Amino acid sequence: MEETNESGFDEWQKDVEYLVKILKESFESIEARYTIDDLNDILYVELEGLDEYSEDEIIEIAEPILDTIELDFEDVILIPHT
Repeated sequence: MEETNESGFDEWQKDVEYLVKILKESFESIEARYTIDDLNDILYVELEGLDEYSEDEIIEIAEPILDTIELDFEDVILIPHT
């Protein structure tokens, strides 16, 4: 039974990494990383160069991606990579 939970977690983690990869490519970022706030169920994605985009451009690029990826986070927050 434990292997089933572990493989489910591995698949979930791959989905998170895939989302970060797609966002990285979409924003033409060289660097990207993510942090998960388990307590508040929030995914933070840091993207290099994000600060070069306006808020409207960020929404225009990210919204369709976030709508198609089905991860169970309360929120996904994009922030500039430091």
